[in-house]
Amino acid sequence: MIDVHLPTTDGREILLTRSTYPEPELQLLIDRLKLRLPPQPPPRITTATVTQANRRSEDLFDLTH
Repeated sequence: MIDVHLPTTDGREILLTRSTYPEPELQLLIDRLKLRLPPQPPPRITTATVTQANRRSEDLFDLTH
């Protein structure tokens, strides 16, 4: 399982929590045991603090921030 953080240009962040899918052999075992894996969670959008370190060069010329 991994969390992918995608910053947006308006200072928010999209967080995608992703899980890998099982290899075919493992999926066969899961199927034979009649188990079900949970679905991927939906993306979450959060407000992130924009710091000088993660600002884009285009943002440095935008005087409204």
